[in-house]
Amino acid sequence: MPELIVIVIRSLISFIVLLLLTRLMGKRQVSQLTFFDYIVGITIGSIAAEMSFDQNVRIINGITSLLIWGLIPFILAIISLKSRTFQQLIDGKPTIIIKNGEILEKSMKKVFLSIEELMLLLREKNIFKISDVEIAILETNGQLSVLKKTSQQPVTPQMLKMVLKQEKAPTLLIVDGQILYKNLATLGYTEEWLMKEIRKQGATNTDEVFLAQVSSDGELFVDLYEDHNGS
Repeated sequence: MPELIVIVIRSLISFIVLLLLTRLMGKRQVSQLTFFDYIVGITIGSIAAEMSFDQNVRIINGITSLLIWGLIPFILAIISLKSRTFQQLIDGKPTIIIKNGEILEKSMKKVFLSIEELMLLLREKNIFKISDVEIAILETNGQLSVLKKTSQQPVTPQMLKMVLKQEKAPTLLIVDGQILYKNLATLGYTEEWLMKEIRKQGATNTDEVFLAQVSSDGELFVDLYEDHNGS
């Protein structure tokens, strides 16, 4: 069998096994991965790549290795759900870095976090003054969770005891020139109403509309293929 065809077949097998493993291992986003998850992901990817083009690696051996590296984290995750102690052993524990506006130097040394890295993480949260922070916690995935002091938190309607009307999520009515009749009927609007509204915003028919979205208060947003600003 030609070498190129062998590589294609091995690559397809690797892809299918990886797809099954990712479905099995869950849907956590990359930003939520712990260091352990990160290392497992790199290892699995390396094994799959090696199995794809290195014909010295038997396919059955590669699949076995992938299954082992995929199943072990899955089993550990199940155990972690039942044992908090085991979870902390695998993923580690969050570390308090700032408390009452004061940096805990011992905690920073414990997690090998420099002041420059801390300031970077704070700036990502739009915080430039450490004194504004009530508490900052370095999570097991490397993200910094920050709670500002009460005096620095934005004013909310609840603080002012204001009663606001509950707003629901906007609904798409037209996408790529096509009317979404199911959404239209669910909200109780008619096609005649929709056509009337899009004409008010410069469209003669739905073919000129890239997107139309109605808010909970009945206000229609229309985006045309050719914007009036000429861009």
